[in-house]
Amino acid sequence: MGGQPVTCLNLAGFPSKKLPEEMLHGILEGALDKITEAGAVLAGGHTIEDEEPKFGLSVTGIVHPERYWSNAGAQPGDLIILTKRIGSGVLFNANLKGWVSDGALTTCLETISALNRSSAELASTFTIHAATDVTGFGLAGHATEMANGSDVTIELHASQIPQFPEALDMYKKGMTTGVNAENRAMIEHSTRFAGSISIYEQELFIDPQTSGGLLLALARDDAKALLKKLHDAGHTQAAIIGEVKEQASDHLHFV
Repeated sequence: MGGQPVTCLNLAGFPSKKLPEEMLHGILEGALDKITEAGAVLAGGHTIEDEEPKFGLSVTGIVHPERYWSNAGAQPGDLIILTKRIGSGVLFNANLKGWVSDGALTTCLETISALNRSSAELASTFTIHAATDVTGFGLAGHATEMANGSDVTIELHASQIPQFPEALDMYKKGMTTGVNAENRAMIEHSTRFAGSISIYEQELFIDPQTSGGLLLALARDDAKALLKKLHDAGHTQAAIIGEVKEQASDHLHFV
């Protein structure tokens, strides 16, 4: 991480016999808006017939070989910052059943449609020891990767982790996602949850994210200064959610 996107290619699968062509146009137009916002250019793309709509981007970028951010390198004493809320996965599934309020869904969509560019640019003014984005493996999965790669234990404070409105409620109502079980299996041998953390909160911490935030490890004073910069820039969801400890038998603790 830490690079700048330069060129992008659209990669789309679309069921042209089931959905109107205007829908594909809207997808491509939305992607172009975000590509432009990211400071990159669209160089073309490929579209094929598919049974269900799929879309992604192949991105080429640049990064200084001595300034890229790895998900390894977190140091004992570092604080951990998360820049976006979690819980989008369960909200999307619950919304298919009409369980999610308009306000909660709008908050989620506004958050995931926001790029990480501004947060990353602010973070780049500090020495980042380790970084990753929080996506399909959920917060716990990506934090575990960071801890494993850094040979440390990461302690996350459950009460400080920002979450989308109603996300925890959806787990309490019995909703889940198709990958929660896989995410739990990935972390269960290296993660410890305090007894005060409910099974519903645990599910939220392994919830797969769409366009999740950045997970950053940096020195204590730098983390506090970065958090202030993030809040001043309007990234009010950002929070210090934990700290890095010397390696213990478990790589990830939720307390």
